[in-house]
Amino acid sequence: MTAGGPVPAGRLAFTPPMPSWEGAVTDRAAAALDPRAHGRMTEWLDVLRGLPVVSPSRLILDAGTVTIGAPGDVDGETRGRIERGLRALGPWRKGPFEVFGVRIETEWRSDMKWGRLSSQIEPLAGRRVLDVGCGSGYHVFRMAAEDPVQVTGIDPSARYVLQFHALQRFASVPDVAVLPLALEDLPAEGTFDTVFSMGVLYHRRSPLDHLLQLRGQLERGGQLVLETLIVEAEAGYALVPEGRYARMRNVWMIPSPGTVSMWLRRCRFTGVRCIDVTPTGKTEQRRTSWMPFESLAETLDPDDPARTVEGHPAPVRAIFLASAA
Repeated sequence: MTAGGPVPAGRLAFTPPMPSWEGAVTDRAAAALDPRAHGRMTEWLDVLRGLPVVSPSRLILDAGTVTIGAPGDVDGETRGRIERGLRALGPWRKGPFEVFGVRIETEWRSDMKWGRLSSQIEPLAGRRVLDVGCGSGYHVFRMAAEDPVQVTGIDPSARYVLQFHALQRFASVPDVAVLPLALEDLPAEGTFDTVFSMGVLYHRRSPLDHLLQLRGQLERGGQLVLETLIVEAEAGYALVPEGRYARMRNVWMIPSPGTVSMWLRRCRFTGVRCIDVTPTGKTEQRRTSWMPFESLAETLDPDDPARTVEGHPAPVRAIFLASAA
């Protein structure tokens, strides 16, 4: 990391990416990883501590599978220790990864999403980047391959943050950080040149407040990369599920593409454009041994896969680009 000193967080230490984050921000991050914060925190931190210390012979961040090390870097016993440790931090949602020959088949083929947007965004070289809701940090690693000044990921789930730290224990990628924080925990300092919010908007009770908070993180002229569930409908429409959507309890509002564009303009973004609309398929989101719980297939109507089990339109995702005014 490039700023500040290590901050204790339970048994984990991290370095705040921004000097101004010393204090309240780092205190919140430390509290989120305190062993008293979660019933399994001590177990997870012990898993991290028990991972072997191994230097990888290779590090591949610019391919679909983020690859740390080669199978020949470790013997079978060590590889088994690594796999048991990584599995103990599951389920693994975003990836895929390969760690010294251990293939982590995550629920989401996050490389497919990256492939849809990476050639259309502003180049990340020389930029400060924020990834909101980054999970295990798959996209953080992919962003780091583009030679940015700094990549910061935030996610309120301590489990996913610890997954990143397990990977980073081996990868040691410079100038990247993943912190156990929500967007609301960050000061609106206009610090970042590019901000990603992917798979978050529909989980927010107030989507416009989320967009305003994202703009508060961007320098003037900085780029927002927004990915969200959408429904095909006229501008101004948004689906508000009365109960669950695709068996998810925390889906508050799914807008049409035109509605997203209107919201972005209302929040003082300019140059708004939708660059991709793609239905979510069972190749991109599926159950695996690393995420053995229900996934996309179980959320769709078995007699009509164009509908969810609740009768709503099946998941379709869109990607929008916009600039902070």
